[in-house]
Amino acid sequence: MVEDDRSLAAALRRGLQDEGYAVDVAGDGEEGRWLLDEGGYDVVVLDVMLPKVTGDVLCARMRAAGDWTPVLMLTARSRDHQEAEALDAGADDFLAKPFSFVVLAARLRALVRRGGAERPAVLCVGDLTLDPAAHEVRRAGTPIRLTPRQFAVLEYLMRHAGDVVSKARLLEHVWDFAFAGDPNIVEVYVGQLRKQIDEPFGRSSLRTVRLVGYRIVDDLAEGAPP
Repeated sequence: MVEDDRSLAAALRRGLQDEGYAVDVAGDGEEGRWLLDEGGYDVVVLDVMLPKVTGDVLCARMRAAGDWTPVLMLTARSRDHQEAEALDAGADDFLAKPFSFVVLAARLRALVRRGGAERPAVLCVGDLTLDPAAHEVRRAGTPIRLTPRQFAVLEYLMRHAGDVVSKARLLEHVWDFAFAGDPNIVEVYVGQLRKQIDEPFGRSSLRTVRLVGYRIVDDLAEGAPP
């Protein structure tokens, strides 16, 4: 998120973290440009009126560099030209200030589902499904209740189903850029997820790859777990 209003940025960060997002915040366009160059975000919230480098310039620079990370642009109310310029610069959506947090969160969920390339609305790994918009997880049709952070860990693993995801990648994408806590927190959440999505169903879809990371698979398709 690139937003120079500190109180707004702090409130949005708290709200988005409660929704399970990892959030990095930049206070001006130059800091935002540095974070974007460093990389790997799922979605960008970008204010138009920023010190040093404006939001539409930042967005246009991303697109010119071939970076198609979804961008939600925050514009001033009753300024149609800002909304037009945001879209012309390559933004995927815009929201006029002041806005409802509920609406912003829904717009972000839609953009994250879309991603830089087309993504399915509901993620499936075998009979395990995750609906980001409805914030629902089901195994063979049975609802599973998860905390926002558990949901975020599972969503990231399911978006990379079959791939081994390192602990560092999970920390970067599910916690935040500056996370300074105990990295073993990932093991705690993976253990919690196993108790929710696998053990009650006699399954083994969430695997640990020793010394490398974690991956989620369709264990029924693979046959008996190792």
